[in-house]
Amino acid sequence: MNVSLKHINFPSSQQDQHQNQTKTYLPDFSEDTHQRALKSSIECLPTDESLVSESDYIFSIVPPRDAFTIATRITTALKNLSSKKLSDLYYLDLNAIAPSTARSIYAHFQAEASEVKFIDGGIIGGAPALKSSSAPSTTVSIPSSSTSSPSWSLPSIPLSGTHPLSSSPYSGAHLSALLNTNHLGSAVGQASGLKCCFASMTKGFTALCIQAFTTAEKMGVRGELEKVMGERVPGLLGTAGKGVVGMGPKAYRWVGEMREIGGCFGEEGGWDVRGEEEGKEKGKGIEGIFAEVAEVYRIVADETVLGEEKTEKRKRGLTIEDVAICVGEGLDGMKAKKTKRVKKE
Repeated sequence: MNVSLKHINFPSSQQDQHQNQTKTYLPDFSEDTHQRALKSSIECLPTDESLVSESDYIFSIVPPRDAFTIATRITTALKNLSSKKLSDLYYLDLNAIAPSTARSIYAHFQAEASEVKFIDGGIIGGAPALKSSSAPSTTVSIPSSSTSSPSWSLPSIPLSGTHPLSSSPYSGAHLSALLNTNHLGSAVGQASGLKCCFASMTKGFTALCIQAFTTAEKMGVRGELEKVMGERVPGLLGTAGKGVVGMGPKAYRWVGEMREIGGCFGEEGGWDVRGEEEGKEKGKGIEGIFAEVAEVYRIVADETVLGEEKTEKRKRGLTIEDVAICVGEGLDGMKAKKTKRVKKE
């Protein structure tokens, strides 16, 4: 079985590299990404065409803004093959996107490459990790099939669509169990919608914590805030700390995800009625409060040193205090630039 990746979390390939061949195509990605692929024993192919011709499965895991682009690259590559691909190709879209975005990608495949078996999905939880290491509460422990191999803590991967992964003839049942998947139903959008709802509470909460800790730091009471939380809601403090400290290298990806969540809540949940009483057009500002949450992560990614952090090479933002300081400095810098522009005008 050949599995192709589009910027997938590489540890998931490490856990099964002895059974399946994992491949990718990384022409536009950073040297860090290439090194992670090499470390995970992933074969890098030269073209999109070679990727689709040699693969049974393609996993798309990219920033939300790139989800549709990746799909079009795959359909274009299929059309460019010198001979028609004889085996089925499964395309698992595991991006953090709204159900409507997932449906638009599915419609694209139906129109341009209907032979592709499209599966809607999402990833809930952190990257795969050895069971002995500290894993987030959103993961589950999966025992290894070998007594000599360690167990893994894996994220959950809900899936939906008319082609259950477990029914695939290409070791589908094995891959489905390995990745800890759960098929929700036949409707494209169910899995991506579940991911949106879950992420709204975890990453939405982290954004609130960023604002709270940054504000408290500026007022000189951040330490007291942590103390009070430790006394009153110790579990919440632990969750807040993990979220705030861990988000720096990922903030750039979460900007688009928060907007997709807002779209999901507006389109699927009916929250697009906001502002009707004031006479505003229905659906105006469909992203709702998550447009503001997206802006929090945009500021972190574009206006602070935290946006320059790499997961494997962390230097800043390793404590709540330093995150608050970094974000505070970024906000001050934004205000200074705004003041300078006003003076010029």
